[in-house]
Amino acid sequence: MEDLHVRQIVIERPLYEQDQLRTDFQYEKPKKSLCPSQCDPKEVTLKKVISSRVPVIEWLSHYNWKNDLMSDVVSGITVAIMHIPQGMAYALLANVPPVVGIYMAFFPVLVYFVFGTSRHNSIGTFAIVCLMTGKAVLEHSDPMYFRSLDRIPMYLNTTTGYSPVQVASTVTFTVAMFQIAMHILSLGAVSALLSETLVSGFTTGAAIQVTVSQLKDILGLRIPKFKGYFVVYQTLYAIVENIGSANMAALIISAVTISVTSFNNEVLKPIVAKHSVFPIPIELIAVVLGSIVSYYCNLAENYGIRVVGDIPQGLPSPELPQFELIPALLVDGLTIAIVSYAVTLSMALIFAQKLNYEVDSNQELLAMGLSNIVGSCFHCVAICASLSRSLIQQVVGGKTQVVSLVSCSILLVILLWIGKYFEPLPKSVLASVIVVALKGMLLQIKDFWRFWKLSKMDALIWLVSCLTVVVIGIDIGLLAGVAVSLIAIFAFHFRPYVCLLGRVPSTDIYVDMNRYKQAKPIDGIKIFQYSGGINFATRNLFRTSLYQLIELDPQKELAYRTKLAQKLKNEEDSPRTNDIHKITKLKQKVNLGMKCIILDFSAVNYVDPSGISMMKIITESFKKLDISIYVCGCSDPIYDMMEKCELIKTMKPSLRVFQSIHDAVKCSSSLFGIELENGHI
Repeated sequence: MEDLHVRQIVIERPLYEQDQLRTDFQYEKPKKSLCPSQCDPKEVTLKKVISSRVPVIEWLSHYNWKNDLMSDVVSGITVAIMHIPQGMAYALLANVPPVVGIYMAFFPVLVYFVFGTSRHNSIGTFAIVCLMTGKAVLEHSDPMYFRSLDRIPMYLNTTTGYSPVQVASTVTFTVAMFQIAMHILSLGAVSALLSETLVSGFTTGAAIQVTVSQLKDILGLRIPKFKGYFVVYQTLYAIVENIGSANMAALIISAVTISVTSFNNEVLKPIVAKHSVFPIPIELIAVVLGSIVSYYCNLAENYGIRVVGDIPQGLPSPELPQFELIPALLVDGLTIAIVSYAVTLSMALIFAQKLNYEVDSNQELLAMGLSNIVGSCFHCVAICASLSRSLIQQVVGGKTQVVSLVSCSILLVILLWIGKYFEPLPKSVLASVIVVALKGMLLQIKDFWRFWKLSKMDALIWLVSCLTVVVIGIDIGLLAGVAVSLIAIFAFHFRPYVCLLGRVPSTDIYVDMNRYKQAKPIDGIKIFQYSGGINFATRNLFRTSLYQLIELDPQKELAYRTKLAQKLKNEEDSPRTNDIHKITKLKQKVNLGMKCIILDFSAVNYVDPSGISMMKIITESFKKLDISIYVCGCSDPIYDMMEKCELIKTMKPSLRVFQSIHDAVKCSSSLFGIELENGHI
């Protein structure tokens, strides 16, 4: 392998100040336009506009029926099999009837098929979103609906309040309004507020809360649902208080379901994966066997087992959301809109990067918003992509969203003819399915130690997000996580990386002297590097950092010089000749030896007028000490701001701007008679 040290770079060029560089190479400021540079009005056609908003028109016209159809059909059947147990189980987290989970895998999915841009996202139920919806349902629906602990009815003959389904549908509509508004305003970047650290801590805390909420069904306890904050504490307290009345039959069913499902996931699945891409549908098997055993053994009557209960046959009639309830659901709607979008987009981007295709983040907002609008008219909870289903959809061989059409076709059969056969299904089976499915999220607790090793601040964000969700509540946990993340951003904004640069001998390379021990300072020159923005909030920090590193405060130095000058004058006026040595020492103190300060702006991303004003103050202060300020490496927008604020015009020659650090060093060494090491590069 070639030794890189043998290679050399030899360049001869003029020394450039920034203004001369612009003149010599015909600098022209780009013209601003309301239309992005990639948007050529001549290329915009009605067909392109429509296909960009309705992606199915574009990709379905190029669909490879011969090569992709069979893979999509097989994948669609597999995903439909997963939808059945997951949909029924997660619907209970939202405090709505289990059949709602099947509705969610049908109506919104058809809309996403038309408007979505991800080829592999499996849209439908997601545990965290259902849990967040369940909190709102519990707070705003009529308590009469939860007095029957055995089942959650679709409707009751009452006019005193809202049913759980009505509240859930209105939450879904509110989520849709926020997502469509974000699409119109191109606010897809808002999901960036949910960093990997925050999402990991948040979902871990939510998984713990979900697991605790399922313990009562696993143990067969009849305890009320709690609403508000500190739900985990209240639930655990009620479980401990009533543990003596646990239903042994429910506990045995749960133990068997969890054991068999876990054995499949940990032992059988890796073995089967070596021979087939099709996983064993263990959740569906558990649901089917649970329903059969419950029906023939009459578990509900003989052992007091709580079962799913009535499942309406056929498709639901469309119903508008309760619009008057929307103001009370705005906070819940916003948090669910952001969380569901962030999870769905992150899943879409993972598959897009892996399989080399494009995902339109803003179009995903529209697709989710429209899906939720339709879903809200058919009793659906807000949709989200599922990691497990999406992964299976891709691994089994799914190529496009035709998978969704196949899945919906199978689920339509379930809704029309088969749904009623799941009525005797014990809730303890569904609770066990949920707990086993959450194993991956629960194991994210190990992420804390990874973040701790990488960054203590990231670990703090994870810990605050997780603990706040568990101890207080899911919405407060999300808010706390975002708040700590923003505080961390501001904290790092006010702690920019600053250093003094030294020269690597016989080169034009300048590096941090604290990190590179061979880098040498240049006599009479201080090279200060600042990373970040210089604005109204950081201008004083910039000045303080500069003064501290170069170990010189011009105001204090000026006052000190004035005092020394007065003392020197007094000594010179003294008739005593033995004070000559003292006078010479005083003159040496006044002469600092520093001639130039070079400000490396190569890592400065923004300077506002307040920052320019501070640079004027700094330049004027050092001018009084006969020290020049040279700026180098600044971007063209920053130089434009300097010109606009007339910094260079008013401060030159005390302040000059150069193309690079070495240009500034060569100029100052020539101007002030400073000899570089070896006399040259």
